Amino acid sequence: MAKYRASLPQISGDDVFLTDGGIETFLIFQQGIDLPYFAAFDLLRDAAGRDVLRNYYRPFAETAAEAGLGCVLESPTWRANPDWAAKLGYSDRATVAMNHEAIALMQELRRDFETPRSPMVISGCVGPRGDGYVAGEAMTPEQAERYHAPQINAFRRADADMVTAITMTYPKEAIGIARAAAKAEMPVVISFTVETDGRLPSGHSLKEAIAMVDLATGAAPTYYMINCAHPTHFDHLFDSDEIWVQRIQGLRANASSLSHAELDEATELDDGDPVDLGRRYAELRRRQPQLTVMGGCCGTDHRHVREICLACMEVA
Repeated sequence: MAKYRASLPQISGDDVFLTDGGIETFLIFQQGIDLPYFAAFDLLRDAAGRDVLRNYYRPFAETAAEAGLGCVLESPTWRANPDWAAKLGYSDRATVAMNHEAIALMQELRRDFETPRSPMVISGCVGPRGDGYVAGEAMTPEQAERYHAPQINAFRRADADMVTAITMTYPKEAIGIARAAAKAEMPVVISFTVETDGRLPSGHSLKEAIAMVDLATGAAPTYYMINCAHPTHFDHLFDSDEIWVQRIQGLRANASSLSHAELDEATELDDGDPVDLGRRYAELRRRQPQLTVMGGCCGTDHRHVREICLACMEVA
């Protein structure tokens, strides 16, 4: 049975929960692993690939356990939906099976690292149907609900605690995912990609996007996150004391301050400054104490999350 689905510990207090970094950029640029379409889930197909994934997640879980902090174990399933999986030759049935395998790996990590002081929540990661940087051709909420429901239902059957939709670029897809999760009785978190001006690739402000999803779903998301942008791109959003800002409880920032267009053209990894990134997270947490779930996105790894951990613990 799912351990924390009925009561997610990261929302019951103000303690920091860590999560991982930019799994795809780490594996490709730092480990030299061929990862077609950024599909990390494909590594689950054999024992060697599963070892690669274990070795990736282990430092994040160790950091959390050593610090006495909780951890959200985010499954490597960002690309494990029908369109992207089909490019790798997976059938719909095989794709569902890989989502189950991913949650099983997260459960193994929890068994190895969880302590009474460090609860480890298993999240099924849902990625966009399209690109994580651009809005592209938009689905209606109804289309998005139908499209993402099989993956979300797979996470439920595999006993994940929650679902996190990462790199959402427009509100309608997020609405569909939230509705599918609600029907599956799964807690859901929505994480939006923002550009250098703090707006979604669709042009919506973050305030507009959160309002649209909450209105259309009866505020189904447990909380919201920001991902795939440097803190300098969105820190101004936290100057507001409006209620919608309180709905944002997590950050997964990029290591680099480059734009998405610049990152798309980059041939080398820009891993930024882990210490500076940690300080920026800590400053945001000072201003907005509801920010409790801390991890990274493109260009980040265990070094960045360790610095985020150290800096944010000083704030606490």
